[in-house]
Amino acid sequence: MTKLPPTPESRLASTEVESHAEAFQKSRDDRRTELMEDYVELIADLIEHSGEARQTDIAQRLGVTQPTVAKMLKRLAEENLITQRPYRGVFLTEEGQRLAVATRRRHEVVEAVLCRLGVDPDTARNDAEGIEHHVSEKTLEAFERFLKT
Repeated sequence: MTKLPPTPESRLASTEVESHAEAFQKSRDDRRTELMEDYVELIADLIEHSGEARQTDIAQRLGVTQPTVAKMLKRLAEENLITQRPYRGVFLTEEGQRLAVATRRRHEVVEAVLCRLGVDPDTARNDAEGIEHHVSEKTLEAFERFLKT
């Protein structure tokens, strides 16, 4: 087993306790919203591609069961991100559409940066799927400046 090098004292000394705690809290909050963002982005993609987003299509695309999707759709409805109509599928609210656009934008920017750094397109697309949820607005702006150079 490879042993990790010890954390330099200077790193801990240069990071204020409150700042450290804020970073970890942001990470926890990001994980909570990650799934919701994935669902909203997928729903937008399905509506754009086929005119509707059905629970069965969502389950198939995400590789999860329909009860799992039903549970998340209930949560999304409670957050006012979607509406559901019997026998008609899932639709995004205005708030859901804004979240889908923002999530898609983050994904596209992160993917473009990775490609610009020389990462192959398939790997960049897959990696961006995870990274997009944890990128701050400041970092995203820096990425966009980088892409303009």
